[in-house]
Amino acid sequence: MSTKTLTLMPPLVLLLLLSSLPWLTMQDPDLLMDYCVADVSRTPFFFNGELCIDPSLVISNHFFTSSLSKQEMTGNIFGSNTTTTTTKNLPGSNAQGLTMARIDLAPGGIVPLHSHPRGAEVVILIKGTQVMVGFVETKENKLYVQQLRPGDVFVFPKGLDHFLLNLDGATSATAIAGMSSQNPGEQVVPWATFQSMPNIPDEVLEKTFKVSAQDIKRIRKNLGG
Repeated sequence: MSTKTLTLMPPLVLLLLLSSLPWLTMQDPDLLMDYCVADVSRTPFFFNGELCIDPSLVISNHFFTSSLSKQEMTGNIFGSNTTTTTTKNLPGSNAQGLTMARIDLAPGGIVPLHSHPRGAEVVILIKGTQVMVGFVETKENKLYVQQLRPGDVFVFPKGLDHFLLNLDGATSATAIAGMSSQNPGEQVVPWATFQSMPNIPDEVLEKTFKVSAQDIKRIRKNLGG
């Protein structure tokens, strides 16, 4: 096709033709971390997730883990514990776009408001009498909340603040979760807000939450700060 022919084409036809070219439809890869600062001091080197071993050395055990098989301690201020698969305990999951997690909740325990910036999450309750889950959407800050019983499944959309709360004050609960990223990330609202390093200036928190400096100090103390 000559340059003259391209010039005479209607703009819409030309746009459709160009957009069909492979190099124009390719997308940038999603980040598997919060940021990736360029290292310009050496030759660029790219890989997907973790470096891969020689395929001839792969065995079935690379795709197996027992890391989620036992209940973990929940003796912390929130009464919960989350254990996740990683490429260290499940190397076969590398570049598969998923993470599994076990969530243990003490009686009355909570997984506090948090978000996963790079992955959606689906959770299934496998033990417990009544666990409340919920998330807040971004358009109108609408809360979607549901009470789960064993076998029930709930989805937390990607990047939205969500929580799990064991309403039963006498019985512990356990859930299994799957996330749609090898490294979904996790930002726990109370830690990010009141335990950042260094601390977010008190003036910012006071004006944001309309509270006093004493309130900020008390919350930080309650969180172990």
